[in-house]
Amino acid sequence: MVDDTSATATAGRIGSLTATHWVGVAAAVVSALVHLVLGVGFLSDFLEAGLPVSLAMGVAFLVASGGFLLGIWLVVTGQFLPTTYLLGIPFTAGQIVLWYVLNSPGLPAPPSINPLSAADKVAQIALIAVLVVLYRRES
Repeated sequence: MVDDTSATATAGRIGSLTATHWVGVAAAVVSALVHLVLGVGFLSDFLEAGLPVSLAMGVAFLVASGGFLLGIWLVVTGQFLPTTYLLGIPFTAGQIVLWYVLNSPGLPAPPSINPLSAADKVAQIALIAVLVVLYRRES
């Protein structure tokens, strides 16, 4: 006999997600996909050229992608919600700060913005706003 209790609970939770939750999920999906693409690209560069920095960057991007996916899973399943929102804010803000620092030719000069980084940063800013709203609303 199969226990459908957790599947039913998750399905019930998905039905109770608000539009604000879905905006956050969409923003996190965008950022997770961008980090996944960049991580795979860096790992590919490492395999071709053997540069240790490419390996480090590839792993870092994949870990970031995993962080966004974990956050999505926790929200959709309704686990540790206030904590997830609260930890998601500095995690996402840290992505923005790291992008700025690693892509600036010389501080305080701003980095060049390509379409991929623009989509990612807009998604991350939206995600931070959503997380703040959800934390204030649900805690």
